[in-house]
Amino acid sequence: MKQILFPAAVLVLLLSACGPKATPTIDPAQVQASAMAAANTMVALTQAAIPTDTPTPLPSPTPLPSPTPLSLPTLDNLTGFPTASAPTSAPQSGDCLHPLDMGEAGPGHRTIVRNQTGGTINISLNLYKKNDFGQCGSISYGGMSKGSSVTAELPSGFWFAYAWADAKGKSFTVTGSFYVQPAQFDKLELCVRTDNILYKPQC
Repeated sequence: MKQILFPAAVLVLLLSACGPKATPTIDPAQVQASAMAAANTMVALTQAAIPTDTPTPLPSPTPLPSPTPLSLPTLDNLTGFPTASAPTSAPQSGDCLHPLDMGEAGPGHRTIVRNQTGGTINISLNLYKKNDFGQCGSISYGGMSKGSSVTAELPSGFWFAYAWADAKGKSFTVTGSFYVQPAQFDKLELCVRTDNILYKPQC
C-alpha cells in the first residue's frame, strides 16, 4: 500500500507544479498612492515650466525744459516800429568796438540814412550786441552834406547811432538807438536831426 501512495503523492506534486500559477492580488491602496504621487510630480513639473510674469517698468516721462522768455524790443509810440531802449551813452561792449564784418553779419536790410541837421555830418552806426549770426561792430559814413542821404544795408540786431555835425558854424552831437528786425523787408529811413536820430518808414 505504501508503495502505491508514494508514487501517487509524487504524481500529485508534479501535476500541481505544472498547473497554472495563482494570480497575485494587488493592493488598491498602493495603486492609488502611486497614481497620486505620479500626478503630483506632473503638476510640480508643469508649474515649474510656466514662465514667471515679471512686470516691465514703463519709462517715466522726461520733463520738458521750461520756456525762456525772449527779450522783445519796445515799440515806438509814434511810428509803431520796434526800437531798442535808448542808452544814455554809447554801449561799452569792448568786443564790439571794431569794424563790422558785413559778409558774416547776415542779410542786410535796406536803410536810407538822411541828413536833416542843416549842416554836414559824420555818422557811426554800431551793432552793439552780437546778433543771431554772432556778429557785432561798427560802420561809418563821413562828410554827408546838408540834405544828403546814403543807402546802407544793415544786418538785423540792436544798433546805436552817433552823429557829430557842423551846422552854421555850430558843432554838436546827436545819438539814437534802433532795432532792425530779422524779417524786415520794407525800406526804412534813419532820420538824423539836430535833437535825435529816428528809425521810421519815412523822414
